[in-house]
Amino acid sequence: MAKQPVGFKEFTRKRIVGLKRKPQTIALIVLVIGFLYYSLNLTQISNTTAKIQGSGMGLCGFVTMLFSMLSLVCFLNAFPHRKKTNIPMLVLMFLMLGVIIYCDNYYGGCIHRAITRETNPIDPTGSNSYITKAASMLRWHQGILILGAALVALLPVYAPMLRRINTSIEVAGNRDMGAIDITGEDA
Repeated sequence: MAKQPVGFKEFTRKRIVGLKRKPQTIALIVLVIGFLYYSLNLTQISNTTAKIQGSGMGLCGFVTMLFSMLSLVCFLNAFPHRKKTNIPMLVLMFLMLGVIIYCDNYYGGCIHRAITRETNPIDPTGSNSYITKAASMLRWHQGILILGAALVALLPVYAPMLRRINTSIEVAGNRDMGAIDITGEDA
């Protein structure tokens, strides 16, 4: 009996087989990381909105959170199991990602204007250090979303490359398949 691979090597092989079947999983993971990153840092966004009280800041935070969830739903509907890609859902997902990136950019601009204004600028150090963290978090969030959108757009490029990876297992005894009698006649 042939010895089956075990351990980390087999675990890695199974993950690569899964990626070969569903290469869009890579982009989904990146978009989920972006959603979680924004969600887990939402306190800094809320505190910054309360401190600066710029026009549209609260709406930008709300739209970013809402469209982040909806873009994940659109992504999952864009790639149904064993069916062709749903183009309208894919376009809707890209539109939502564009709106999220715009909202992050607008929010970052509001932070920059509040810090650099002539009259009564807000000091982002000391007890207001969350403002600097929020601005940094928004830049990282934009980068993660741009990476996720690029991975979705480049899916037709890297999916064939993933399929070329050899994940087959060499099993002893498979070489003499021609020697097996399949006629059903007993000798």
